[in-house]
Amino acid sequence: MVEKSAQVPSRKSSKFQKELQDNSIELDPAINIDEYTSFSEHLKSSTRILALIGAGLSAASGIPTFRGAGGFWREHDVTDLASPEGFYRNPSLVWQFYNYRRHQALKAMPNRAHVALARLAKQKPGFLAITQNIDGLSEQANHPPSQLERIHGSLFEIRCTNRDCDFQETNFTDPIVPALQLPEDQDIGDVNFPLREVPREELPHCPKCTDSLLRPGIVLFGEAVPQPVTERIGDWLDQGQIDLMLAIGTTAIVYPAAGYIHIARVNHARVAVVDMEPKDGDDVQREQDGDWFFQGDASVIVPELLKEVIGRVP
Repeated sequence: MVEKSAQVPSRKSSKFQKELQDNSIELDPAINIDEYTSFSEHLKSSTRILALIGAGLSAASGIPTFRGAGGFWREHDVTDLASPEGFYRNPSLVWQFYNYRRHQALKAMPNRAHVALARLAKQKPGFLAITQNIDGLSEQANHPPSQLERIHGSLFEIRCTNRDCDFQETNFTDPIVPALQLPEDQDIGDVNFPLREVPREELPHCPKCTDSLLRPGIVLFGEAVPQPVTERIGDWLDQGQIDLMLAIGTTAIVYPAAGYIHIARVNHARVAVVDMEPKDGDDVQREQDGDWFFQGDASVIVPELLKEVIGRVP
């Protein structure tokens, strides 16, 4: 096995030594300086960079991650709500869940990590970010659209449930229909707050075929990622060696996202993981020689890691 020191010299560059000596580099205490130096030098020399972004990126913006014990909304398993079966079984409940999430996302602001990744895209033309997030915060941070692929869609895309109808649109109306207006003095995410049953006729309906319900235009559990998205990602992957893979705020346990880290390694990428959770042996966190793992809040860690290329993010 090749030792990490053989791949990445432990000796700091003279620039880093000087900056460290005069304290012009100020790091979050959670970041090991040797790991930071090694990562930063590799980042600067990297041309083709792939990032896989998960819910942990937006956590600091107030967007729930629904991980682990947080994988429930009220008393409902999110994997049931975020499924075609859940929607057809109880469209009132599912629309209230997604209307609630739309409202949260519209109130949220991109955090420093969103901004840092958008800056990296502008500095590195060979950078592609694959986001699992549906909140639109990367777009708000002005991440170049050609360098951002949304494999789970967007909360603000809606489409008709009738397979024979092609209606779809981008919609930022909050609430999307009057019947889904959220109370001003109560949080409907609180299980103690009673939810009303919204009659079917008051839920969002398709303006084109009139009889069919609209649904969020996101990729629900059991549904395939849209083919144009997978083709664009595939085209990027086919262009050659990947220098660096960033896995930020994701457990990467849902496919196809789970496969991208493996593909990057096959294409010779070194992998850097940023996550709030400690390493637990999952594939995304199973380090190989030359990999990095940075535990902490992505909104703090990511701007620190990228600042030698993008500058400081306020």
